[in-house]
Amino acid sequence: MSALSQEGNPSPPVTTYFDGGAALYDRSRPTYPDKLVRRIVEAAPGRDVLDVGCGSGIEARQFQAAGCTVLGVDPDGPMADHARSTGVPVEVGKFETWEPAGRMFDAVVAGTAWHWVDPIAGATQAARALRPGGLLAPFHHASLTPHELADAAGMALPGWTTRSAPAYRRSAPGSPFDAAGRRRSAMDLYQPMFDTIADGIRRTGCFDEPEQWRFDWERTYSRDEWLTLLPTQGSLAKLPPDDLARVLDEVGAVIDRMGGSFSLPYATVAVTAVRRNGG
Repeated sequence: MSALSQEGNPSPPVTTYFDGGAALYDRSRPTYPDKLVRRIVEAAPGRDVLDVGCGSGIEARQFQAAGCTVLGVDPDGPMADHARSTGVPVEVGKFETWEPAGRMFDAVVAGTAWHWVDPIAGATQAARALRPGGLLAPFHHASLTPHELADAAGMALPGWTTRSAPAYRRSAPGSPFDAAGRRRSAMDLYQPMFDTIADGIRRTGCFDEPEQWRFDWERTYSRDEWLTLLPTQGSLAKLPPDDLARVLDEVGAVIDRMGGSFSLPYATVAVTAVRRNGG
């Protein structure tokens, strides 16, 4: 890709989704499994990558390290500025209305960002930007939910449920506990989103049948690392300061009872599809 931006186009409006700051987001959010990055690179016909919702540039830098040329697109101006400061070229705008301007890519990826994109319009736009045989590959982290984490740590569920679940429920209606406090697994939570992504891809008529790739791994968090991560999550990022502090105090108390740290298993899932010739 020689031209990474188009001169003369009107500047798109700047949106800010994460008020906690791009630098905080960048240092607290986990990276993606190297096996996932390698598999996408190997499955794509070349190494020109468009990163949708690139945010602070976490996965974009991973693809750059794997030998790819990466262009990011993101509606959040401060996030784009941070990504640029780390060496990732970014154009600011919503992906559904972003203009490829004749540029073609070998892979369109999105790291924990496709849920912000209309599933049909986004897949249609990806088809415009992909070469025939190119790969669409949005992927998301699916971490264990609080009850699964408590089970893995051998911690009594009532302690976790009565402390952490209300905090999550109060701040995020889509939390790992439903309104009745019933426990839900990570894949219970995320699979409907993966199904929606796959259905959006199918409905374009431009791709082969979508596949779902899963990569299991884990990361150990200290109490401070976890409490730094939580305010960057979409449902918590917009809480008033007092409410956020209360949530963090409650969750921090549970982690203290677990010894001050824990190992959090993740499943990172990609929904992938190959761009057909024509269509």
